[in-house]
Amino acid sequence: MIQIRRTAHTAVKREGAAVERNVAGEMEYLTFPLLEKTGVARHLFTTRLGGVSRGEFAAMNFSVDRGDRRECVLENYRRVGEVLKCAPEDMTASCQTHTTNIRRVTSADRGKGIVRPRDYGDVDGLMTNEPGLALVTFYADCVPLYFVDPVNRAIGLAHSGWRGTAEGMGECMVQAMGRCFGSRPGELYAAIGPSICRECYEVGEDVASRFGDRFGEGVVLPGREPGKYQLDLWLANLEILKRAGVPEEQIAVTDICTCHNPDYLFSHRASGGRRGNMGAFLALGQAGET
Repeated sequence: MIQIRRTAHTAVKREGAAVERNVAGEMEYLTFPLLEKTGVARHLFTTRLGGVSRGEFAAMNFSVDRGDRRECVLENYRRVGEVLKCAPEDMTASCQTHTTNIRRVTSADRGKGIVRPRDYGDVDGLMTNEPGLALVTFYADCVPLYFVDPVNRAIGLAHSGWRGTAEGMGECMVQAMGRCFGSRPGELYAAIGPSICRECYEVGEDVASRFGDRFGEGVVLPGREPGKYQLDLWLANLEILKRAGVPEEQIAVTDICTCHNPDYLFSHRASGGRRGNMGAFLALGQAGET
């Protein structure tokens, strides 16, 4: 098993690991114990291990638009489906362009972005209350946000890079689930997934200024040279979720940085853009089972 570096997050201190490593055959994936405790949804976040892609995409890549072979990507989806107890035809993928647009997924969307063409664009968030549908979003440094409503049996999954975080993607999902499913913020469970940490995420004045006024101390710190700053997307997203009404004890925050672990996770910064995509997967189980 590859040794990985975990990055302590001072804003959230709890007993036990926020993110757990799991193995299924050749595949290694990550899960959040906090989400598993809800008992209504299956989820995972992929690593680079256990797929069939080759070269810079090795091995568990979920992107076909960066040059990987389609048959390899579909086999990677199939392997994830074995863990989630579904097929690629049951999955629906986002169409990410760094927006805060959220789509409600229904059975009519099965397979879109995976085995069927999408008939939508500019969608960085997905949500559903229909069992058996698996939501899929993609990552290589940006922040995955998972949402589970065990009371109304609904789920949401969102991609939140610096633009999405600056625009409050987490709050947008909380509000959207409230409108569509009656989800109350105090009953939601959320997870902030593996992504780039503050130590690795250097930004310029233009990006830093988007966060300085909105967030408290610690989200933006002075960088290693003039005009540069270190941006903490984990803390920013935590603050967004708390302000949206999600209790802090119902939010899991990653301690695994993509950029610190480029052999284990795809990182756009660490690879200079030569990489595949990891996938965040979230599926609502049938009543009485997950």
